[in-house]
Amino acid sequence: MNENLSEEIIALQTKLVYLEDYVNKLQEVCVEHTEQIELLRKENKLLSQKVKDLSDSVEGDIPNRRPPHY
Repeated sequence: MNENLSEEIIALQTKLVYLEDYVNKLQEVCVEHTEQIELLRKENKLLSQKVKDLSDSVEGDIPNRRPPHY
């Protein structure tokens, strides 16, 4: 009985070690993804501003624009 209990404890400890490793890897991936998302947000903001600037500059060159009340 004592040997069986010892084997079960070893099996649980082994599972715990694998789970801890898995959680650590998941955390690393989450941190990496968070950094990538922040970078993409910054790039998106810059691109949106560039598109707005280009749109504003192109609209200024169009002589037959609709009046603002349309």
